[in-house]
Amino acid sequence: MTAVASSDDVVAPAGPKPLRERTMALLLLALGAIGFAASFALAWEKYLAFVEPDRAASCTLNLFVTCSAAMESWQGALLGFPNPYLGVAAFPVVVTTGVVLLTGARLPRWYWTSLLVGTVLGQALVFFLMWTSFYAIVALCPYCMVVWTIMWPLLWYQIVRGAQTGDLPMGAGLRDALVANRTIILVIGYVAAVGWLLLAVGADLVRSF
Repeated sequence: MTAVASSDDVVAPAGPKPLRERTMALLLLALGAIGFAASFALAWEKYLAFVEPDRAASCTLNLFVTCSAAMESWQGALLGFPNPYLGVAAFPVVVTTGVVLLTGARLPRWYWTSLLVGTVLGQALVFFLMWTSFYAIVALCPYCMVVWTIMWPLLWYQIVRGAQTGDLPMGAGLRDALVANRTIILVIGYVAAVGWLLLAVGADLVRSF
């Protein structure tokens, strides 16, 4: 007689370990909350600077590490109002998305696409503001840097999720590579950002302390 394999003998199909829906939900919740807190803090500093022009911002460590230079520049209000208001309005959407996912709800493809488009635009704004801080203002805004830090994983893990679910059409090889190496690529992104910062303003940062 032919032996029947038990369920314990079945080998799982080869492939990268997927990004779990609960993990995605927790990432959105945590990153959105951090982004909102930093945006709100910067918006509050902007308000205090308006009512008390001579007040030193709480995020000012020295002439180089300060929020004041960014808040007072024209780049700090690209749409006619302070940039932090964008974060105050947008990050609660990210937090809410994470909460909804934790309840077990499944969101439609159009929603994920809209969220990804919004995040791409947000990351583009971050790149512009990083360039502005490094080369035009030549000062670092601590609260801004918190937002810069969380925007990359917020964007990257949406890309990974989209590749994994098929929302972002791509070949199987590329999809598996993105999903399997998602942590390595995340780290590479941070290394590139820190390298850019050090090359652009590393000397000024060292002198400021």
